[in-house]
Amino acid sequence: MTLNVSRRSLLSLGAGLGASAMLGTTAIARAPKLGTQTPYWHRFVLGDAEITVVSDGPLPLGDPSGTFTGVPKEDVKKMLADNFLSPDNVVLEQNSPIVNTGDKLILFDTGMGSSKLFGSTTGRQQKSMTEAGIKPGDIDAVVCSHAHIDHIGGIVDEGGKPLFPNAQIYISQTDFDFWTDEGKLGSPVKDFIVHARKNLLPVRDRIVFFKDGQEFLPGVQAIAAPGHTVGHHIFLVSSAGKSFAFLGDLSHHSVLLLERPRMEFSYDTDPKQAAESRVKLLTMLAANKTPVMSYHFAWPGYGHVAKVGDGFHYYPEPMQMTL
Repeated sequence: MTLNVSRRSLLSLGAGLGASAMLGTTAIARAPKLGTQTPYWHRFVLGDAEITVVSDGPLPLGDPSGTFTGVPKEDVKKMLADNFLSPDNVVLEQNSPIVNTGDKLILFDTGMGSSKLFGSTTGRQQKSMTEAGIKPGDIDAVVCSHAHIDHIGGIVDEGGKPLFPNAQIYISQTDFDFWTDEGKLGSPVKDFIVHARKNLLPVRDRIVFFKDGQEFLPGVQAIAAPGHTVGHHIFLVSSAGKSFAFLGDLSHHSVLLLERPRMEFSYDTDPKQAAESRVKLLTMLAANKTPVMSYHFAWPGYGHVAKVGDGFHYYPEPMQMTL
């Protein structure tokens, strides 16, 4: 069968459809753009414990050239581009696990607080906790991997009032002593000293110092990882035969400092020692197939590391979802 349709008949058909639409049919409106995101928290189970990851918001570092050093800057930019990341602006996350053991509610690291040293996208940890249904007053313990601003900045508010009124604060004594030292206020790390003193000195009476290898809270063991700071630690968190390692700042980037673990990071107190700690502990975690959570990896920062040549590869864990 041959269908002959003239231009005139097509125009007539279009006019008729338009008229019928105006006379008796309501056009379907397009859905509006919402412009909203999901709340910045994620929850999963570890043995008998419940883990809630809350975010303090993205932390932009900008151009990687002055921050990730020890290799040619062209190599750094290529590594980022090859992994579909901006070669000109490194953005870190800030992932804090809150471990509910049934007896205690334990928060690891507290974000930037009110400081805008790295821009306006940080400082939302308290909001993330509210979104997750967790009250600051219910936190029993705040565990600090080290005393840099983005890890202890949310212990007190702008006026110096503790944000976790019922919590003890856990940190290594070497880091506490180093970063609250008034004598360093005239040094290049002045800003970090100011913020450490602001957040740690008001709660000095509730600070507990842990030691390397110590299980200082039920199911929480400290493991020394010096170099990023003098007293930097990671933590093995265990419950009912399951465990993961909270890495703190053992590695700031899941590509750069894993593929090239001896690359140096400008915020390390001792970059060479930090690289030694990184290689040693990531080798151990990879060999034991221990899941890891990194404070600065892409949200929510939970997965595995595997040894690949002289470096490592990070495999994000699929998010657990419940119906």
